[in-house]
Amino acid sequence: MAIIVNIDVMMAKRKMSAGELAEKINLTPANLSILKNNKAKAIRFSTLEALCKALDCQPADLLEYREDDKLDG
Repeated sequence: MAIIVNIDVMMAKRKMSAGELAEKINLTPANLSILKNNKAKAIRFSTLEALCKALDCQPADLLEYREDDKLDG
């Protein structure tokens, strides 16, 4: 099971830099990078809510589920 984080996709659609997003949601650039690069083990609902508000999107725009065998191809 794998949860894929698509924050970078939404940032590109909104033409928003990582620094700008981190500032808008009051998150350190390092922690935003951890989220963006699928290194996070968890995310708080308050952070998810802030991301959705800043990027004007739904949680499903940021998070995606893929079965492990579908990740390679």
